[in-house]
Amino acid sequence: MSRRTPMPSALLEAFTAELTAARAPGPTAERWRAAERAHILSQPWPRPHTRTHGVMLRLALRDRDLREAIGQLVRLAVATPGSAAGKYPDGNTGRTRAGLTTPMPIPDDLAALLCEAGVALRP
Repeated sequence: MSRRTPMPSALLEAFTAELTAARAPGPTAERWRAAERAHILSQPWPRPHTRTHGVMLRLALRDRDLREAIGQLVRLAVATPGSAAGKYPDGNTGRTRAGLTTPMPIPDDLAALLCEAGVALRP
């Protein structure tokens, strides 16, 4: 799959729903969970991946979490080239505490969406 291929519509719909939830008023934990799920879905595509880190940076600033904000600035710098090159850790939630290169388990519903979109998940 080419990284220049647009996100398939079912995946784009799920990604947009998660980003919308991450930006909506509500409990901080729910907003971060939605942002993490959006991140997992967005990793193969440079623009959505970078956009997700922008949302995460805003959440970190809103929470006044300096460590997370710095981590998101680093991730903003590497998200586009990492996605474009296909060099990203599958399932990584995008949070600073997750580690920049640490692969993580992908929730079953997100894995199904990614597989349907033709994304080859690495074991």
